[in-house]
This record gives sequence, structure tokens and C-alpha cells, in this order.
Amino acid sequence: MATTTVSPPAATTNDHGNHAHHRAWPGRPYPLGATWDGRGVNFAIYSENATRVELCLFDTVDSTTESRRVDLPEQTDQVWHVYLPDCRPGQIYGYRFHGPYEPAKGHRFNPNKIVLDPYSKEIARGVRWADELFGYKVGDPQADLSFDERDNAASAALASVIDSAFTWGDDKFPLTPLHETVIYELHVKGFTKRHPDIPEELRGTYGGIGCEASIRHLQSLGITAVELLPVHHHVDERHLVERGLCNYWGYNTLAFLAPDVRYKSADFGNTVHQFKTMVRNLHAAGIEVILDVVYNHTAEGNQLGPTLSFRGIDNAAYYRLSPESPRHYMDFTGCGNTFHMQNPRVLQLIMDSLRYWVTEMHVDGFRFDLASTLARVLHSVDKLGAFFDIIHQDPILSQVKLIAEPWDLGDGGYQVGNFPMGWSEWNGKYRDCVRRFWKGDGGVIDEFATRLCGSSDLYGWNNRRPHASVNFVTCHDGFSLRDLVSYDHKHNEANGEENRDGSDNNMSWNCGAEGPTNDTNINALRARKQRNFLATVLLSQGCPMILAGDEIGHTQNGNNNAYCQDNEISWLNWELSDDQKSLLKFVQDILAFWHEQPTLQRRRFFHDRATRGTSVKDIQWFNAAGAEMADSEWKVGFARSLGWLLRGEHIDVSDQGEALSGDTLLILFNADHAVEVGFVLPQCEGSDAWRLKFDTFDPRDTTPSNHAFGSAYKLRPCSVAILLAVKNTDPKLPA
Repeated sequence: MATTTVSPPAATTNDHGNHAHHRAWPGRPYPLGATWDGRGVNFAIYSENATRVELCLFDTVDSTTESRRVDLPEQTDQVWHVYLPDCRPGQIYGYRFHGPYEPAKGHRFNPNKIVLDPYSKEIARGVRWADELFGYKVGDPQADLSFDERDNAASAALASVIDSAFTWGDDKFPLTPLHETVIYELHVKGFTKRHPDIPEELRGTYGGIGCEASIRHLQSLGITAVELLPVHHHVDERHLVERGLCNYWGYNTLAFLAPDVRYKSADFGNTVHQFKTMVRNLHAAGIEVILDVVYNHTAEGNQLGPTLSFRGIDNAAYYRLSPESPRHYMDFTGCGNTFHMQNPRVLQLIMDSLRYWVTEMHVDGFRFDLASTLARVLHSVDKLGAFFDIIHQDPILSQVKLIAEPWDLGDGGYQVGNFPMGWSEWNGKYRDCVRRFWKGDGGVIDEFATRLCGSSDLYGWNNRRPHASVNFVTCHDGFSLRDLVSYDHKHNEANGEENRDGSDNNMSWNCGAEGPTNDTNINALRARKQRNFLATVLLSQGCPMILAGDEIGHTQNGNNNAYCQDNEISWLNWELSDDQKSLLKFVQDILAFWHEQPTLQRRRFFHDRATRGTSVKDIQWFNAAGAEMADSEWKVGFARSLGWLLRGEHIDVSDQGEALSGDTLLILFNADHAVEVGFVLPQCEGSDAWRLKFDTFDPRDTTPSNHAFGSAYKLRPCSVAILLAVKNTDPKLPA
């Protein structure tokens, strides 16, 4: 179809006759986006294949059409730009792009459609679903090959020009080393919505996360970093909205520089300032902010999706199209499209976004959703791709925390252990192995031991450190911890997809009853297993991650895919039972222990050889008889118990050159649900006895007790015991 042009609307001013507001100067191609310089606003936007670009200015968010259109006559290096000397912060705007509408060739320009600036920093109005948002005639027999001439100005997403000035005061990045980091994955709304100590007007908002009650809870746990589920502005899919649901998690991004307006409080300034205030408050408490970011795809979906931004700006430039059929998209994400990382301008957008969130918003790092997609060159994943090269040489981004979700849905997309130095990864193999071990599966103790030690098989081969492994058992995607021990099967009926969505491979066990039960024995076992999982994560070498709510036994009623549940299914309930309070106390205590123990925060892998200055190994493994594990014992299918000795002497040297040492620990695991193990306690050179610190079978029993070498410790079914080597036995302590 030939290029189409649109005449200006009848109303051509927003200045009530003041024609000085019509002034438009050439402007500059950089920076991209709408930039207020104190005198006027520069607008710049990239499009390689457009033939004409119009800036559309709106009076209010409820305007059904723009009050003025401004042609961008200047184009420099494929960037269209204009400077409006009379424009001010608060101006609402969008764009119209002219060019060919030829889906078979990958072009989908439609100037009847207002599109959102990819560099928007404040969203003035979100998408209002209507057929007019689609570039083609919805329901037409030719589907997306047709051309829709209806105007979408009343329903399109719009941006607002902002003044980014903010008083940071003495804000400082906490710069917590990764080996000393404890990550807490949370949803802004889900964490705060039902918290009784958060002011009502702040519940569900950035302000709620940054308020005293939230920070007090995080500090009581010993959390050093919150990892926020996506807070980039996103779109709720139409089919969800029409069913009364939404994309609660937010993995459907539309604007990579704009904080999601849904978490804004109505009474406390613009969204950007509210986000910055949250970060400033968390930093003041020593807590870092990590963002879960989605750069692998956008909210526009496949060829039948709406025209909201990138598709209408330059479809062929922003998306990876099928070489055989450019009408269709390459899809490595399962979301309909894949961002075109091979285009330097698209790569620039992502890098500009990342730098903006660090330099302007003061975040401390990123977790990259489906990160394997970002590394795909043609079809294969290339860990040395341009994306990684640019980040590694960037003086800003190379210094923040970089965490990959190391898989996508394409062939060869499972890349756990294959990301380059400087990156940490969600360790999916750790999650699966630990779940299998505590489920009671046999034949996994050899891998379990490797995972406890930081997964050197995955990360040691290319000189990475244990903190490359982000150790977790649960995350937002899947069962909560309580549901992991309460359900054999997913129960996603509330999602409206007849329970077909969500994973069927949960490696869970309901302990004898599906869902809630009054059976005291089953409930006691479930509580113990929750403690075991949390203890294992915090005792493992690497970077521990806890899902918000797991410390208080949050349940989603068996829903393992609550992505669309913006309600009590997902919101944390802070009215705690006695059992939940007991679990919270246990997590607080064991996290405090973790912070006290350099032995659990090693920067280097164990070597299974003599530590510096001693004649003993830095790590040893024992069977229940108190003897070191023989090679043949690691593959025994019935083995479900294991003893792990970690030497605390001469662990490392601090940044100040001081010798680091910690306690020598003996950690005993028994994954059998019925059998008690009389675990013979091994000798420990330089010590006199073992002192019990924790036993997950009954965490309420905190009476200190010493245990002699060679004695048998009663390691009860499905439990973990932690003992410290002590040099001076207190005769008053019971043996």
C-alpha cells in the first residue's frame, strides 16, 4: 500500500490563539526522547524507514484527539528531531509515522495510529483497549494484510515531558559484594497491599516499599537487596482485560525508561520522583534495588498484535522478522516477537535504558528475563555477542549487579552456567536438585553436594566465583514455598485457562494431603520441610534468593502461574498465625547466623585440600557412621543423609588485607521422611566438641548443648542440624 498522509485536525493550537507556541526549531538528534533543558523541549526519535514523522501534542489525558501536530522536518542519521522552545514539562504527546504499509515486506506504518515514544520517561495515559489500536481491520478475512483507517487518538498510550530534577541528598549506592548479598524477590503491590502498618494511601505503591514498615521487615530479615518484579511500564493484554484480569507480574513491557504508573500514589508527585524516593529510602537502610527487566520482547505481540509503539515507528527495524516471511516474527520468548538486538539503534535503546536506571534512578543492578534471547545472533545463543561486549566495556553497567535468567524458549536456549564472567545466573539446576533431595528422591546426593558448594561444575570452568550462582528454590514463577510442600498438582483454575497453563513439572510433594488439612502430623512435616528448604538456600555457597512471602508461609492456593492474579491470591497476608510467626522467627534467626558466618560467604570455591597454614582439608563429607564418604557411596540410590564439614580457618583476605576466618561448621542433612539417623560426629582438629546451633526438626529448642566427638547425634526424619566446632567445652552445658 502506498504511503498515507493525514491532514492536521481542525483544532491546531493549544495556546488559545498565542501563535508564539507554534515555534519549532530544528533541534538535535541526541539525546533521544523528550528532553527539557530549562528553556524548551527537544524531541528526537529513531526510524529508519519512515517517510514522514508528526509530533502530536495533547491538552489532557482525556483528549480524544491532539490539539496540534508538528512535522519533524529534520533527520540526522535516521533520527527525526525538532525543538519546541515554548514547550514545558507536563506536555502530553505521541507520534504519527508515515511510510509503507506492506506487511509482506515487514513494514507496518499507519499514520492513523498514535504511537508511544520508546524513550518515554513518564506515562501520562495507558492503553485503552479498542479495535482502533490495531493497524489492520480486526476481523477482516485478510487479517493483518488489511489496512485500518480509523484513528486511535482516543485510546493510544501517551507520554508526558518531565523535569527530572530530584534532590538525592547524600544518597549512596550500598555496593554490597555479591558474596555478602541476600536477595529478596518481591512484587511492589503484592508486598504492600495488605500490610496493616503501611499507610493506606501508600499500599500497593513505590512509597509503600520505601516506607518505615516495609524497611523494618526487610531489615529484621537481614535482606541486603530487593529484586523488584518488572516496574517498566507495561500493557495488560486485551484478552485478560476482557476477562476481568490483568498482567499482574508485568512481563509485557512497552516503555523501557518509564516506571510503571500503576505503582504511583495519587498524592505524592510524578511517578519518577516517587520511584526515586523509594530507592533513596532503601539505600539509607543499606538495601540495594535490583530490577527485573524484560528486553527480549515487547507488548505488541505477533503479527496480529496491536500497533502501540515500535511496530508503528519502524517494524522492520525494531523486531526480528522471519527471513522467509517478513510478515511474521521470530519468537524465542513465547510472547509473539523478539527484539532486534542486531540493530545498533535497538541495542542503543536497551543500553540507554540500563544506564538511565543506574545514573538517574540509582538502581543497583538488573535481573534479565529470558536472557538467552539477548545473546542470539542468528538462531544460536552467542555468549560473546554484542550485548555482552557492550556491557562489559561500559564503565557504568559493568560495575552493577548483572543477573541472567539463563534460558529462553528457543532451541539451545537453556544456558545455565554458560554466561560470561561478570554475570550471575538464576541457577535452575540448583532449584531442581534441592527440590528433588527434600522431596525424598534417591540418587541425588552427589549433585546435591555440588550445588551446596556453589556449583563449581557450572561456574568454575571459566574462572567465575560461587556468587555466580543465585541459589533459590522458589520464585514468582511457580509454587510458593508453602504450596511446594502442600500440593502435588497445580490448581490454576482462577486463571480461566482450564488449568492448562503453568508447569506440570513442579517436583513437589503434598506430604499426604492435597491442600489445606487439619492433620497435625502433615502440617508439622510441611512446616519442617519449609524450614529445610530455607536453611539449605542460606547454607549453600553462592548468592541466596528468597521469594517474598516464603518467610511467612504465603500460599497461592496451589496456583503455580499467578501472573494474572492481582488479588488476595498474590497479595501477601500479614495477619500471621502462630505457625507463621514461628517460621518468620526461624528465618530471621538463621539469616542472622548467615551474616555472622564468613564460612558461608566464601568468595572462592572449595578445593577439597588442606587450607593455608593447616594440614586439614577445607571441606569434608561424612556418612552416618562418621567416616569420610567413599566414592562408591555417592551413587547409592537409597542414600538420603549427608554430613558436610566446612573449615572456618583462613577463609580469605578482606579488602583491607585482614585475614578472614569463621566458625568451622558441621551441617547434617536427613531427607528421609520416616527414618531417624544416629549420625556419628567426626573429629575436628583444634576443637573439643560440637555445639548445636540449629535443628530444623524443632527450632523452638534453642538450649545450647555440646556433643562429643564420636557420639551419635539423633538426626530426626526430614531435618537439618547445624553444629559449630568449639575449643573450650563448657562443663555446665548438657552433653
